[in-house]
Amino acid sequence: MCGIIGIVGTTEVAASLYDGLTVLQHRGQDAAGIATVDGARLRLHKGNGLVRDVFNQTAMSGLRGRIGIGHCRYPTAGSEGSAEAQPFYVNSPYGIAFAHNGNLVNTETLRREMFEDDRRHINTDSDSEVLLNVLAHELQIQGRMALTPDHIFKAVAGVHQRARGGYACLALVLGYGLLAFRDPNGIRPLVLGERVTSEGREYAVASESVALDILGFKRLRDVAPGEAVFITNDGQLHTRHCAEGATHAPCIFEYVYLARPDSMIENVSVYKARLRMGQKLAEKILRERPDHGIDAVIPIPDTARTAASALAEALGVPFREGFVKNRYIGRTFIMPGQGERVKSVRRKLNPVELEFRKKNVLLVDDSIVRGTTSRQIIQMAREAGAKNVFFASAAPPVRYPNVYGIDMPAASELVAAGHTVKEVEQQLGADWLIYQDLPDLVWAVQDGNEALKQFDTSCFSGEYVTGLDKQYLEQIEMLRSDDAKAARRTA
Repeated sequence: MCGIIGIVGTTEVAASLYDGLTVLQHRGQDAAGIATVDGARLRLHKGNGLVRDVFNQTAMSGLRGRIGIGHCRYPTAGSEGSAEAQPFYVNSPYGIAFAHNGNLVNTETLRREMFEDDRRHINTDSDSEVLLNVLAHELQIQGRMALTPDHIFKAVAGVHQRARGGYACLALVLGYGLLAFRDPNGIRPLVLGERVTSEGREYAVASESVALDILGFKRLRDVAPGEAVFITNDGQLHTRHCAEGATHAPCIFEYVYLARPDSMIENVSVYKARLRMGQKLAEKILRERPDHGIDAVIPIPDTARTAASALAEALGVPFREGFVKNRYIGRTFIMPGQGERVKSVRRKLNPVELEFRKKNVLLVDDSIVRGTTSRQIIQMAREAGAKNVFFASAAPPVRYPNVYGIDMPAASELVAAGHTVKEVEQQLGADWLIYQDLPDLVWAVQDGNEALKQFDTSCFSGEYVTGLDKQYLEQIEMLRSDDAKAARRTA
């Protein structure tokens, strides 16, 4: 999960790209970068850290141009280090800057093809650089000194034929314009917007609609699965479907956790989807435990707040803010290692003891992945004086790795993998644990757009829409485990 944004404007765009990245910061806190086109030159600045830390006044003043792309990075399988901050750049052909959200599942095959057949060198472990070079090669074999939109769309079709996985991509093709495209299954999100100014019409493409909102762009629509959008230097919009026949299956975890609640994805309000998740969870509680004895519903801030408020209303139980969050601590889900996550929970949350003392409390979180955070929060509630601590997850048990751009750990590190709900309950130390049912989660999202017939639910169901090579899950187990990451950092 990364955040990407691209703008074709009528005036300088660097400041707008910066502002857009700040509201996409929740999608990646590891690194950030911006690339702009200044005449025939590419201007690029990137580095490790938050957007506000990477870009100072000097850096921003050098990012000249009215066309550009930005990226905030969250590392996935094995990709760590400052060399892998995006956008990436290759100078052949034409000069291309590239930003990518997602993850390929045939990276090693493509890496080998790039070296042996296409004579291209990949300098990092990032699948984004692989994808950039696939695009560059497909543009090169068009054999044209001057590209047309048709040539560009043929190149994207070639990328779709070779790449497998979830990906939303932006590319600056120097001398031509901004290219945006999305994987044939539409797993990772991408939205198109426009803004009319006194100087003319401007376009933006971003991971989430909230980035368009804050910049004053009108959301036009989502980029369709397999579709490419090309906006020329002079602001002409061209679109084409470059892959056909794939199942449209957007990532359902975007609605559970990744996206901001004020975003629209696939014409579904993330906020309303989370409200419906809370309502469905309340229905399950009333079925399974009508005499639940809950005195207060307390969300784990911030992502679970919306679902928890709807759950409390449906149960007729007071909704209380029992934890105060330190806004200056990053999302523990995307902390680089287990030790850092453990330290961060108590730095991040502090209980309001009066909301726990002598009460039966229901803590609500968006999901339970490793269980580390949940276990500590339950213990904090007990230390604050709770009589009984119940725990609810607005998502089903996470039992399988996510391979399409969310760095869920190896299966061996998922607390629910291979365990019953009762066993997880005991591991977490809860007096009662309840999970959302997968059909109810699907309904909660689908009710916002009945045209959505299928979702990527792989981390809950173990069903991977692109299919997987037999050895792939073993490979990512070796790459994604905390022990493997710690060894790489030490090395």
